[in-house]
Amino acid sequence: MALVGTIFAVGYALLRPFLPMSEAEYGAWSGISLHEIAHVALAAAPAGQDALATGLLAKLGRVLMLVPLSLLLLVWRKRSGTMQPGAKLDIPWFLLGFIAMSLVGSYILGDKIPVPESVMSGASTSTTVLLSMAMVGLGLNVNLKQLRSKAMRPLAAMAITSVLLSVLAYFTI
Repeated sequence: MALVGTIFAVGYALLRPFLPMSEAEYGAWSGISLHEIAHVALAAAPAGQDALATGLLAKLGRVLMLVPLSLLLLVWRKRSGTMQPGAKLDIPWFLLGFIAMSLVGSYILGDKIPVPESVMSGASTSTTVLLSMAMVGLGLNVNLKQLRSKAMRPLAAMAITSVLLSVLAYFTI
C-alpha cells in the first residue's frame, strides 16, 4: 500500500500544474483520494499552504469517519451472528486516541494551555522529520523479490482501487 500511495502522491504532484483546480480543490482531492496522511502531505505541499491545509483536513476528516463506521460494523457483526461464538468486540482503540489527540491539539494547546511559537515551530519541524523517517523506513522495508512473487495480485488490486478512487474523487470536486 505504501508503494502504490507513494507513486500516486508523486503522480499527483506532477499532474498538479496541468489540472484546472484551485489550491483548495487540489488539496481536497488529495486528502479524499490518497490513502495515507504522509502521501497527502507529499502530494499537496508543492501546491501551497492552502492545498496542504485543505488536504490534511480532508484526510483527517476521513480518518475521523472511521470511528462511527467501525462501531457500526462491530455492532452489525455482533447482531448478524457473523462473529465467532464467544468472540469479544475489539474496539479499535487507536481511533479513540485519534479523537483525544485531535481535541487536545484543537482546543487545549494554545487555547487553554499557552504554547510559545518556538515550541510550535519545533514541533512542526520534528513532525516533518519523523514523518520523513517513517516514509524512508517504509521504503527500506520493501523487498522487491517478495513483491514480485507474493504481492502482484494485492498490488494490482490496490492500484485499480486507487485509480478508481482518484477518478471518482476528481469528478466529485
